[in-house]
Amino acid sequence: TYPMPAKPEGVDAGILKGIYRYRPSVRRRVRFKAHLLGSGAILNEVLKAQQMLENDYGVAADVWSVTSYKALYEDATAAERWNWLHPDESPRLSFLEHQLADASGIFVAASDYVKALPSSISKYLPGPLTVLGTDGYGRSETRAALRDFFEVDARHIVYAVLSALARSGKLKAAVIEKARHKLKIDPGKRHPFSLF
Repeated sequence: TYPMPAKPEGVDAGILKGIYRYRPSVRRRVRFKAHLLGSGAILNEVLKAQQMLENDYGVAADVWSVTSYKALYEDATAAERWNWLHPDESPRLSFLEHQLADASGIFVAASDYVKALPSSISKYLPGPLTVLGTDGYGRSETRAALRDFFEVDARHIVYAVLSALARSGKLKAAVIEKARHKLKIDPGKRHPFSLF
């Protein structure tokens, strides 16, 4: 149980259409930029990850609340369809593309549900997307234990961002190795879905 946060100002359209910037980064000097997508209860883990990234790793991270991946996907495919049917006219942008028009960097989506939902919008993002999710397998542990097992808690969100930065050549191997130990990430752990 946790209190619902207050609704930020000016986000009504985003709530209805599928996405809004819930909490922008407070960092002014930006060396690395990330965008964290979360929805529902997982948003608390995303907010923790934002603080860890900014305080411990110098990564400026914006948090986006996704209220409907389905609505974003449908709107994006509708804009895409209109564009290929009207090649002689100015292309239309989807709501998602409008929202993220000034976004740069990497994107990590965390979900308590299937990875396919966040993955459905990946081609419409202005940067690479890493998706963390549980793929809907039910287990009887606590929520914290489940999120650790399925690798979707704040630690894993942070590590996904750092890993994406390392893969893009922006972060040195020594930094990611140190983070792996600090965050207690086990790269040799069996894939969660291999246990079913």
